[in-house]
Amino acid sequence: MVGYDPGAQGAAFSAEEAALAGSAAGMVTRALVSPFDVLKIRFQLQIERVSSQRPEGKYWGLFQASRCIHSEEGLSAFWKGHIPAQLLSICFGAVQFASFEVLTEVVHKSTPYDSQTAGVHFVCGGLAACSATVVCQPLDTLRTRFAAQGEPKVYRNLRHAVSTMCRSEGVLTFYRGLSPTLMAVFPYAGLQFFFYNVFKKLLAPKPKKENSGGNLQSLICGSGAGMISKTMTYPFDLFKKRLQVGGFEAARVHFGQVRSYKGLVDCVVQIAKDEGARGFFKGLSPSLVKAALSTGFTFFWYEFFLNVMHNVREKKRTKGFTKDLKER
Repeated sequence: MVGYDPGAQGAAFSAEEAALAGSAAGMVTRALVSPFDVLKIRFQLQIERVSSQRPEGKYWGLFQASRCIHSEEGLSAFWKGHIPAQLLSICFGAVQFASFEVLTEVVHKSTPYDSQTAGVHFVCGGLAACSATVVCQPLDTLRTRFAAQGEPKVYRNLRHAVSTMCRSEGVLTFYRGLSPTLMAVFPYAGLQFFFYNVFKKLLAPKPKKENSGGNLQSLICGSGAGMISKTMTYPFDLFKKRLQVGGFEAARVHFGQVRSYKGLVDCVVQIAKDEGARGFFKGLSPSLVKAALSTGFTFFWYEFFLNVMHNVREKKRTKGFTKDLKER
């Protein structure tokens, strides 16, 4: 059901329907995985080694970090930045899935390639995610700032954050880290759609009843796709987070060491020099858990909501057909 399917029964889903299902899927998924996102960001921004054997920084383990954040900042801290994060998920899901449906349809109708092949899903998934990233990058920066700040808070609310950042850092600060984001998001999203397509075909080689989306199979396939794609592209996500908190160092002093980076290359060089190769994978554990849940639930809920819309459409069509017969 993901992507344009010329063999599907009934009318294909429109870009508007895909956007609605994508935004709903993003909203539900974000609420469920937010704590893992906060943990991931805290690990990514820590300069000191993240190790339970040789603890050096404030956070050195998944459960230790969870207890620390809960005791110091309360349960609500795991949903810090949830409003911009929700706006990000809703916007990103809408643009990504709508673009993906349109792109796969264009490929199928304008090229000799089949829209349901894994290769087409890789390219279209990557392009769709890039378009969504450009649109949603300011929300991602805001989400990162909120999740990164401790107590006392630097930003009281979303309006205060936007006004403060515009006044003190300029409008371009909302696009900090865009370069590594685009470099990472194309292969990351492309691999998500690629492996989701592969896993779906492996687990269901025989044709199934159409519009049976939103099942356990979608969750499993999406989780596997999310973990593989996240592992392969993780360092770029870390670079993005480090660059997004540039100019925000004062709010992070009590977390440990802070660094300022001149750009992407400088960020890579400093991390390699000060933190070693393992520094590129800080926060990978919570990130993999989050990626498995996030990608799995995103595809699960996307197909679920498309299925709901299909059923509503069919009921309306059936009622209209029945009404016409009665009138005759």
